[in-house]
Amino acid sequence: MLHAAAGPEIVMLAEALEQIQSSPSRRAIYVRVILAALAALVAVKMFWFARVGPWHLRELADFDAFHIVAQRVWLGDVGEVYRLATFGRMQGEAAGGTTGVMPWTYPPQFDLLLAPLALLPVGAAYLLFTAVTLALYLVTLRAIARENLVQVLIISFPALSVTIGCGQNGFLTGALIGLFCLTLQKRPVLAGLALGAMVIKPHLAIAAAVYLLATRRWTAVAAAGTVVLVSSLVCTLIFGPQIWSALIGSVKESASYLDQGHYQLFRMISAFAALHTAGIPAAGDFWAQVGVAALALLAVVLGAYRAISPAFALGVTAMASVMISPYAYDYDLPILGIGLALALPDLARIATPRERSTLFGLILLAGAYGLVLSTQASGQQAAPAMAGFALMAVLALQLRWLLRDEAAVHDGSAGHLPRSALGDALHVPD
Repeated sequence: MLHAAAGPEIVMLAEALEQIQSSPSRRAIYVRVILAALAALVAVKMFWFARVGPWHLRELADFDAFHIVAQRVWLGDVGEVYRLATFGRMQGEAAGGTTGVMPWTYPPQFDLLLAPLALLPVGAAYLLFTAVTLALYLVTLRAIARENLVQVLIISFPALSVTIGCGQNGFLTGALIGLFCLTLQKRPVLAGLALGAMVIKPHLAIAAAVYLLATRRWTAVAAAGTVVLVSSLVCTLIFGPQIWSALIGSVKESASYLDQGHYQLFRMISAFAALHTAGIPAAGDFWAQVGVAALALLAVVLGAYRAISPAFALGVTAMASVMISPYAYDYDLPILGIGLALALPDLARIATPRERSTLFGLILLAGAYGLVLSTQASGQQAAPAMAGFALMAVLALQLRWLLRDEAAVHDGSAGHLPRSALGDALHVPD
């Protein structure tokens, strides 16, 4: 076991959170309060997106772009949203004036998923999309976290608030990764289907795909590949083959847009953004991102072969998912909550209180930083991307734990370890 000393000022966060979850009645109260707060945020943002009262004139947010794309699907010219100048004009028309421009780089599968939202006004469409995906995420998170749910919700609350605020798809991708982790052991086909559905945001599925390859889960690989191929064929039939060249062109244009610093870099969570805002030259921050991505995938492979349990290995994989692409935002962080829920039972054994507090603090910082800075009237673009530094530190902690003797599976098979409550949830065989 670990015997490193930890000062009371450092371990206070871990001790406070663990004390909250030690009492069932206290856990229930906190969960109700957090769920009520999330519901209130959704309600307020529904009126905001609907332009009710003081929000009649406002800047566009991410969900506005979703709604525009949904409308263009029905108009038959969705390929135009992949041209930055054209999509910018569409956004300006929707805003009724000048607004920031958001490039569109989602695969056409996501366009098709969004299409029904065009049948509703933007406020009602936001409510439907956010409420359904948030509910799906919370149900999945509860199945994984069990008695640790309140702890994960507290730590993830800033990231959940960010996702609600902009109407992004972080709850959907988090739920899909969570479903993948929940079903992999006993229902590999369902796990593969969930991973295949991540084609809507493929850069967040790389870590899970590497885990499947490292553990030779060929049934899940085949199911995921089938979803990607079939959905791509459907999109080609509906939108025409030119949709793929439009997507490729948009990705190239967006890469240039990113290099020029036009994105909200202070809200990005990648090593690229962190180093770019710190003044590192373009070539340096690119290769640093490559290095961080390689280390994140190394953590996934180490988890597959050395982790103390399958749940911990999948937790490492989920957390690594948001560290690979340079294009990752704070609204992608709900996946980190899934990873934390998976890893928590084993962290009590292999991590010191100081390390657990550090992990919790880093996740809170990553979620809250962009949220707080977005409320400021100026100086955002020049602000450092602190969330990127926070996630690099999270990765360092993961590698530290995986390389410890306490984390190694000495019999070579994580699946033969004794069951835990989380193991039961994941259907780990004896």
